Amino acid sequence: MKNDVIIRFSHATIAYQQRTALEDISLEIRQGEFVGIIGPNGSGKTTLLKSILGLIRPDTGSVQIFDCACHKLRCHHKAKIGYIPQKGQIDPNFPVTVMETVMMGRYSSIGLLRHPVKRDRELVLNALKEVEMDGYRDAPLGHLSGGQQQRVMIARALAQQPEVLLMDEPTTGIDIPTQQSMIHLISDLHRNLVLTVLLVTHDINMISPYVDRLALLKARLFATGPPAEVLSEKILSEIYGKQVIVTTQEGGTYVIVGDYHHV
Repeated sequence: MKNDVIIRFSHATIAYQQRTALEDISLEIRQGEFVGIIGPNGSGKTTLLKSILGLIRPDTGSVQIFDCACHKLRCHHKAKIGYIPQKGQIDPNFPVTVMETVMMGRYSSIGLLRHPVKRDRELVLNALKEVEMDGYRDAPLGHLSGGQQQRVMIARALAQQPEVLLMDEPTTGIDIPTQQSMIHLISDLHRNLVLTVLLVTHDINMISPYVDRLALLKARLFATGPPAEVLSEKILSEIYGKQVIVTTQEGGTYVIVGDYHHV
């Protein structure tokens, strides 16, 4: 049922690349929430997502996904989790089309050695329509703009028919108008498809009007709650240092950290 806890970190300490990335994390994510994960570089944000995917298990404590431990995720559970990793370089000459790329999202359900059937093709086309990329289905992936490629990656995750969408810096490497368009799209998908969304980002100001909650990390979980509560100078200065300015304008909360304006 909606509002059930579907992701639970219970005093979880998690190491990554021989160092402690997250320490004593206790955090619950409820079905249908849109949660922004924020914090400086190296604060454990990506590690949090990888532990949900079952790629990293906690050294102490536990991470519970749906009804099983993160490292024991069964195939039907993994298929419920769509993942959009940080944007990488795509070779413009790599011979793969948009349709073929999104079809990769179906392999967790159909298996690598089986051929897609009509139902799989329908789901892929529906996913492309959701991200407004159905007109590009035969285009080479490498010929698209960065924002278009990111929409295709979201469609690939949607083709799984997930319940949870994990997104790691989905607006990085694209221009500001395209970033804003991307956040609008993610917000619409969250609402229209009733998805649980965890979005890792540095763009605090861009996502804060859309998320239900923010979780502020720096190895530990320093704060979680509605943006207006988390985005206080007192809390943020503990993480980013003293050069933090928080201002309210037109009913919204905006953050400036040092010389970098999170927009």
